[in-house]
Amino acid sequence: MLKSLAIENYALIDSLRVEWDEHLNIITGETGAGKSILLGALGLLLGAKNEGQALKDTTRNCVVEATFNIAGLDLENFFEENDIDYEAEITIRRVITPAGKSRAFIGDVPVQLVTLKELSSKIIDIHSQHQNLVISSEEFRITTLDTLASSGELVDDYTERLATLSALRSELRRMEADMEAARRDEEWLRYTVEELRAAKLKLGEQAETEQLLATLESADRIGEALTTLRNTLDDEELGATTMLARSERELEGIGDRYPAGAALAERLRSVVTELKDISATAADEAERIDADPEKLQTLSDRLNTIYSLEMKHRAESYDDLLAKAEIFESKLAAIDNSDTAIKELRAKIDTAETECRAAAQRLHEARKGVAHDFEQHVATMLRTLGMEDAEFIVEINSIEQFTPLGTDGVSFLFTANRTTRPGAVERIASGGELSRIMLAIKALLAEKRQLPTVIFDEIDTGVSGRIADAMGDIIARLALSMQIVDITHLPQVASKQGTHFVVFKEAGLSNIRRLTKTERVDEIAKMLSGSAITEAARKQAKILLG
Repeated sequence: MLKSLAIENYALIDSLRVEWDEHLNIITGETGAGKSILLGALGLLLGAKNEGQALKDTTRNCVVEATFNIAGLDLENFFEENDIDYEAEITIRRVITPAGKSRAFIGDVPVQLVTLKELSSKIIDIHSQHQNLVISSEEFRITTLDTLASSGELVDDYTERLATLSALRSELRRMEADMEAARRDEEWLRYTVEELRAAKLKLGEQAETEQLLATLESADRIGEALTTLRNTLDDEELGATTMLARSERELEGIGDRYPAGAALAERLRSVVTELKDISATAADEAERIDADPEKLQTLSDRLNTIYSLEMKHRAESYDDLLAKAEIFESKLAAIDNSDTAIKELRAKIDTAETECRAAAQRLHEARKGVAHDFEQHVATMLRTLGMEDAEFIVEINSIEQFTPLGTDGVSFLFTANRTTRPGAVERIASGGELSRIMLAIKALLAEKRQLPTVIFDEIDTGVSGRIADAMGDIIARLALSMQIVDITHLPQVASKQGTHFVVFKEAGLSNIRRLTKTERVDEIAKMLSGSAITEAARKQAKILLG
């Protein structure tokens, strides 16, 4: 239930605050006074887009804030899912900065507009004048039946199954397109794979081969360096190992008289051993590294093969070439296995279609199950509203293709006269007839959804006299079980038992105030007779007010 609404710096509103009655709230006012502005501010609060004209004063923020009592609406899970502390009385705030930035809050928690919209859809419904035309939307007609049938779980089940089916169909289209493209290149692909297989590429081979080739190309120079090293170490007279071994023996010989000499001898022994090992290694390397022209040519040919493959396949590196070889192998395997894979995917699609069709049929049965009672409800209310011969028919036709709403086409057929064949309501109903039909539908939906607050913005457009009075009675009855805010131009509706507010303009600014009993008589009289209130109008106003 909407408890209060505060607006600052929005369009023609500088600052106002309204405390709302928990049952019927009637809003009247002259054309241009600002009723639509009030509704626009409330829409902004509930998640509507900022169209850039919110700020009256472009130097300060526009702020719209409302307090709601949400006790008993089972919204605890919503607050938990969105990590917001639940309270029975919650404040919603929307702020538009001079720079056009928008911020929204539930309680003190900043939220996205989508979260704000989700919450508002659970606590309030706004029916504005142009929404009479929403009846031309098949989505509205279908969701109306789903609401009346309490088909939320069935809708969710169908939606989930349709999403699965759509994903499988997309996968099939992608797979078939890939296979078609792959088969166009199949001959080239098979040749390429065979060529790469024949090359027998190995991980790290290029770097290893390049190193071996570089070594063999410098074999003579390497051999000379190794020979020089061996001569330096192993010469019988002047070789390093010979001379150091001699020094070792001499130091060892004086070790009993010069202890430090023994230690030095021990260290030299280690050095001599290491140098001998180096000499042996140099000998082995000199024998291994041989300027073998045949081996040199083999390595060179192997590198040329690798380089050629890298250029041919535009590989940035040897590892990239290996990766592309794996991709080619995978594509070829996919072609070879494509018929099996596509057959398996089509089988999954057949299963998903069957499950989706069954879910759509369950929705169809649920909609069909409430259609008759819905027809009777609307027809009964239309008779109450002065349309004695009105006929309202819900026509449900099955369609072959799956849609986001199922496999049903739903039409609302209507005629105001028994002699006239029923036709699509959006084509043959007049403005006043549409208003009455929408009131009947909205009244039923509001009761079914158990919304705490419903706002009617001139839903009585196009009616007058006795019919207006009947519409007012229906709205008043609805207000016994929920909060209603009704914006109206009709005195018959405005005079119903409830709290009466008037929107007015003063010094170019829009404002709103609650009327006293006396002021209410004058306001109803003004609606009856115009700006010049007559005694006859006052008398009639008192009669309307009871």
